[in-house]
Amino acid sequence: MAAPRAFVFDAYGTLFDVHSVIEAARALTPDPQTLSALWRQKQLEYTWLRSLMGRYEDFWVVTGQALRFALRRLGITAGEAQIEALMDAYLSLAPFPEVSAALRALGGTPLAILSNGSPRMLDGAVRSSGLEGIFAHVLSVDAVRVYKPSPQVYELAPRALGLAPAEIVFVSSNAWDVAGAAAFGFTTCWCNRANAPAEELDVTPDYEVDRLDAVPEKLGI
Repeated sequence: MAAPRAFVFDAYGTLFDVHSVIEAARALTPDPQTLSALWRQKQLEYTWLRSLMGRYEDFWVVTGQALRFALRRLGITAGEAQIEALMDAYLSLAPFPEVSAALRALGGTPLAILSNGSPRMLDGAVRSSGLEGIFAHVLSVDAVRVYKPSPQVYELAPRALGLAPAEIVFVSSNAWDVAGAAAFGFTTCWCNRANAPAEELDVTPDYEVDRLDAVPEKLGI
């Protein structure tokens, strides 16, 4: 393919480690990994359900509802102050270790984020990770009030960048997100951190890496 004219990154699970909330969850349960996993599972499920029902609430609300469900499901007692502390952890998620170097290596090409996150959540994660000024655009589904993998969401990136979808490399660690982006028409790169099988959705990523700092070499940049 021709050299990419822009890179667009998913945020949660791709740039920012959603399971870094485990540290905050240790105050509530001896098994914070299980809480974090269920919280993330319900968070995604609720985005899909809300999109299908046509009942949008922003990602902060969805994340809070998913957390309350997970606490109830696991029988964990938590007061409002403890729930607030866990939610605040989403405003300062840890970036994956290679993120900064990977983005610097791609710095000659416009970079953007396209995420389910609300503007406030994304701003907090970018600032706390020291990534301010790196991205030409930080795009939130809040602009169209529906969640990935709706084509309306993916359309935000080519519109903001003034490019055709195929000229953009969309990078995500979420296989379902890569499938949605490929169906939309992006060139896609799956950051398969968990060495998971591809989704059976009749679309395949153009590239696959296991770490973001492998993207430049994989694409020959």
